[in-house]
Amino acid sequence: MKFKFVYNSLLASFLVLSVPVQASVKIGMITTLTTKAGYLGEDIRDGFKLAIEQEGGKLGGVDVELMVEDDGRKPGKGRQIAERFIKSDKVKIMTGIVFSNVAMAVVPKVVKDDVFYISPNAGPSALAGKGCHQNYFNAAWQNDNLHEVMGQYVNDAGFKSAYILAPNYPAGKDALAGFKRYYKGSIAGEVYTKLGQSDYAAELANLRAAKPDAVFFFLPGGMGINFLKQYAQAGLNKTIPVFGPAFSFDARILKAVGDAAVGVLNGSQWNQDLDNAANQQFVTAFKQKYNRMPTLYASQGYDTARLIASALKATGGKPDNMAAFRAALKKADFDSVRGKFRFGANHHPVQDIYVREVVKDDTGIHNKTLKKVFTDHVDAYAEQCVMPPSAPAGLTFN
Repeated sequence: MKFKFVYNSLLASFLVLSVPVQASVKIGMITTLTTKAGYLGEDIRDGFKLAIEQEGGKLGGVDVELMVEDDGRKPGKGRQIAERFIKSDKVKIMTGIVFSNVAMAVVPKVVKDDVFYISPNAGPSALAGKGCHQNYFNAAWQNDNLHEVMGQYVNDAGFKSAYILAPNYPAGKDALAGFKRYYKGSIAGEVYTKLGQSDYAAELANLRAAKPDAVFFFLPGGMGINFLKQYAQAGLNKTIPVFGPAFSFDARILKAVGDAAVGVLNGSQWNQDLDNAANQQFVTAFKQKYNRMPTLYASQGYDTARLIASALKATGGKPDNMAAFRAALKKADFDSVRGKFRFGANHHPVQDIYVREVVKDDTGIHNKTLKKVFTDHVDAYAEQCVMPPSAPAGLTFN
């Protein structure tokens, strides 16, 4: 009898050990955590991690392992991290990149190596048009979009001339292209600054001499903080109204800039006051977890995680089944914090875009949604994208 008990115990142990256990799905996050723009990657990471925490370490009911690396805003470093993720860690899903020059160095090779890249931020035009790829999805926007809405608004408001400036890198060029696509007035000056620049004395002197009716700028992170402060110090905010995209007026920038930003209008596809259940839950949870107001970047990190969760759930946690996982991503079966969300033909969002105003009240300085300018906006490059034929009808995920 004793022998039989030992035998049965050993048999039970063998059977338990022989049952395959599904490993965690690895997600490689390459983002910017250092330099003066480091908080952008931090917010993307924290929004993404919040979604995982809300599922108890899972996404879509599947165990996930989030691997986070800092690219230092350097394209070469981002490429090295991606290669390590693919070769050593066997990652099949990547995300996280903030800056478009890093994205251009990383994404094309990643997606050609049969790895999915889901962008929570950078959306360069080169990847939205002829350079689109079936394994590349952008859960934020195409770079031009938030500048296009301000071009439309400034044009409709009757400003006859505009002085425009942005950093000299892919997103900066997309920014000004987007603004000019919808602004029909004259361009009093078009200036490209150094990426990471902190002193704008020369640009402000030239701007003052140009005497434009309005100023539009795209300077994310610390660049925007410095520009806004120097713009106010020069007294220009009293005579020439300034406009920009949400990237230059996020919650952290407003906290650093203070009253100099009050009254400025900016374009965004998200704001903390958008009235939908997913957004209300997200804003409350983020503030409770991190003791700060979420930025646009945090909202995009959160939405990216929820998008990936929807695809993992649909495929039973099998990104290796690429056709099924791709189809599940394309479906975008999740509740976005921005409300309506769907992908266009080039795997970029088709979404509403708003104009926000920086206001000051008893709660502090923050953005208030002013009006919706674009409904179901499609980016300008979608028609240039040619994807492979869609998966056959009747495709099953599991």
